[in-house]
Parts: sequence; C-alpha cells; structure tokens
Amino acid sequence: MDLFIGIAAAVFLLILSVVKNIYLVYPLILIDLIFIGIFLRRGFKLKYLLSQAFKGGKKAFVVLQIFVLIGAITAVWMSSGTVPAIVFYGMRLLNPYIFIFSCFVLSAFVSMLIGTSFGTASTIGIALIIMARSGGISPELAAGAIISGALYGDRCSPMSSSANLVATLTGTDLFRNIKNMFRTAWLATFITLGIYMIFSVFNPLNTSDSTIVFHIAKTFRTDLWVLIPALIIIVLSFFKVNVKLSMLVSIIAGFLISIFFQGYSFFKVLEFSIGGFFLAKDNPLYNIISGGGILSMLKVALIVFFSSTLTGLFEGTDAFSFIDKYMERVKTRSGTLFSTVIVSIVSAVFGCTQVMAIILTEQIVKKTYKKKNLDSYELAVDIENTAVVLSPLIPWNIAGLVPATTLGVTSGFIPFAFYLLVLPVVYYLKLWKKDRNIA
Repeated sequence: MDLFIGIAAAVFLLILSVVKNIYLVYPLILIDLIFIGIFLRRGFKLKYLLSQAFKGGKKAFVVLQIFVLIGAITAVWMSSGTVPAIVFYGMRLLNPYIFIFSCFVLSAFVSMLIGTSFGTASTIGIALIIMARSGGISPELAAGAIISGALYGDRCSPMSSSANLVATLTGTDLFRNIKNMFRTAWLATFITLGIYMIFSVFNPLNTSDSTIVFHIAKTFRTDLWVLIPALIIIVLSFFKVNVKLSMLVSIIAGFLISIFFQGYSFFKVLEFSIGGFFLAKDNPLYNIISGGGILSMLKVALIVFFSSTLTGLFEGTDAFSFIDKYMERVKTRSGTLFSTVIVSIVSAVFGCTQVMAIILTEQIVKKTYKKKNLDSYELAVDIENTAVVLSPLIPWNIAGLVPATTLGVTSGFIPFAFYLLVLPVVYYLKLWKKDRNIA
C-alpha cells in the first residue's frame, strides 16, 4: 500500500510541475526522498539506497555527451548559415499546402539516416520550426509533426540507439526486428500521413510575406557551401558512421564556415556554441533565429540525472515486481500487449528517459512473455511499439522534453504527435482482431 501511495504522490507532483511550469528537478528530488522513506520503512539500509540512487544517476553521464553535441550543433548550424539557408531555400521550394506533411516526412527521412530524434530535432527540426513560426503555422502543430518524424527513425533506423538497445536486451537480430517494425507500422504510417496532409491543407504555410527570406539574404551568406554541415550528417550516415562522430565533424565544418564565410571570429563562434546563437537586437531575425548552445541543455541534463537516481532506486529494490503477477492472469495476445502498454507508461513516467522506459519494461514483462510462449521477437516489437513511442508523450520524459526544448515549444506538441498516438492503437486493434478470429 505504501508503494501505491508513493506512486500516486509522485504522479501528482509531476503533473503539478507541468501544469504550474515548475522546474522538474524540484519534484524529482522530493520524489526521491519519498521513495527513500518508503524503502527505509521496508527494511532497506540508507547507505544501500543512496548507493543505488547514485548508481542510477551515473547512467546519466553517458547521455550528457549527446546533450553537449546537440547544444553545440544547434548554435553552430545557425552561425554558419546552415539553418538560415535551409529556411531560405525551403520557403521558396516547399509547397505551402503540404508543409505539415513535409515536416513529418523530412524529419522521418533525416531520423532514418542518423538514427536519433535528438539530432533530427536539433538539425532539420530547427529549420522547419523557424519556417513554421515565420509562416504563421502553430509551433506546437509543426513540432508534433517534426517529433513524430524524428521518432520514426529513432524507432526503426539501424543507426538508432534505442533499436540497438532493444535488440541487445531481448537477444534478437536487429534487422529482423526492423523488418517486424515496418510490418507492424505500415498502416499507422499511412494514417499519420493522411492526418498530416489534412492539417497541411487547412493550415498552409504563409509565404506571401517574404521579409524573412529578404532578411536572411541580408544577414547571412546563403551560398550552397553553407549546407556542407548538413551534407556531412547525411553522407556519413550513409556510411554508418557513429552519429556522435558525424555531429562532431559537422560542428567542426560549421565552425570553419562561420569564420570564413559568415565573418565571425573563432571566439565568437565558441561563445555561440556554449551560450547559444544570437543576432543584434535591432536585427528583424533576432527573435526568430537564435538559441542552442551547450548551456541550454544544462537544465535538461539535471532532469536526466535525478530521474536516473529514481530509476536506480526502483531497480535496486525490485519495486515493480508485483506487476508480473497481474500480467500472468492475462489470457489473450492483445491483453498481453495492453499490459505492456501500461507497464511502459509507468516506466516512462518514473524512468523519465526512453532508455529507462525500455529497460524497465523489458525487465518487468520478459518473464510473462516467456511463460506465455511468446518469443523474443514478439517481445522486441511490443517494446518498440510501446515504450519507445509512448515515452515522448510523457511531458517530463526527456524523449519528448529534449526535442521540444530544442524546438522552443512546450508539451503542447503532444496532441499533434499523431504517429506516436496512432501506432500503439493500430497495433493493439490488429492483435485484438486476431484474438477475435481465433476465439
């Protein structure tokens, strides 16, 4: 009973923090203290609990590497003119009546290449959101399409760390998993494309006001050379170069272009990469093309650290083992998936990262799948269709929080992240129909 009270208190605090716009680190610290108190009452030693919390927190240090690269590449792509040039050419070339549709398709294409939703949001995503804002499109709507597309590749790209993690945890072949992911997602993908096409038609990009194109041309050099940092990401991805290395090479190229093409000094570009890009206040693009920087990711990094300490506590105390007993009572295949959906949501709520949601879900449900004679490939595709795509829908989970922060939007993007919403539903209905036919 004490655990359920703790869970209820934690959910209340997390929801309150979102509603009241309270920095998530504060409720996370309080939740840590609540569960430490619960586990002390259950007989665990304080020293052990603190060691488990720190053990979980240490996992966040690995994530910080990608945060540094995301912050830097976002700012450097702005200073080099890469983002402004993509906006400049995009405003001229993209059909305004399929803009939202294009946000999903282009983001999905880039995420398939580089395998990371974070990298997709901080590159093509930034350019698309700037176009949306300047063209009168709701930033939340555009962000929903961008993040949906970003998670498309994050789920099923061979470069994806989450796809590789699922394959490793379940002991399955990555490319067979990818085949299963496409097989179970094709209908949801077409439904998503249809929805975004409808939204595109009724929310066309306003290109009649071309002042942003004029001011970009006046402020930045938009020669094709400035697109080299973006080209590097694409080319190196084709050769399956590690995405971190690809981003680092792109940053270096962006540095050189910022200096030799855009006229910034080395120390100015270094300042941008750390603190974020900005233009002079009297520049009309001042509030449009700005942001990024390593420091912009600091708050998110702290959220990751304290959420990881919470996960460490749960892992060290086997807190959610009771769920396995309830899953064993489920008789149907669709019922098993539904139980996995619930477990993945709980894992995403308390894990606060996609990685922790995947790990916790796999740990909790794998025994049940084995007992029900469901093989590892069914477990793998179920995790991909639940924990991977549902994590970004939790407002405080960094799977959605980081891309949203990068794009400069709030959790308001969630109702428009249709791919993430449609896929689990369509997959469940497919299994439910199959169960009905068997019965």
